[in-house]
Amino acid sequence: MLLIRCPYCEEERPELEFRNAGEAHIARPTNIAAETDEDFEAFFFIRSNPKGLIYERWRHIHGCARFFNAVRDTVTDKFVMTYKAGEPKPKLKEGSR
Repeated sequence: MLLIRCPYCEEERPELEFRNAGEAHIARPTNIAAETDEDFEAFFFIRSNPKGLIYERWRHIHGCARFFNAVRDTVTDKFVMTYKAGEPKPKLKEGSR
């Protein structure tokens, strides 16, 4: 079982307390009605699926219920770090697993 650190509760809890909410740091279009079909599709459906580090949104549903961001390694499935929603995307090197 994975342990995930909630940056708000400041403790590690079992993964069963959390839900993945998709890729983090996706900018919402300012005028979605003016988007082309291709841009609309890209915003809603197209996500990166890297081998290595990925930035994701998570929610601590059985705790504080808040959303936060996490950096997870898709190769090892280990969480590198978590940080509060709204904080800037940390710059990590791919080798910092």
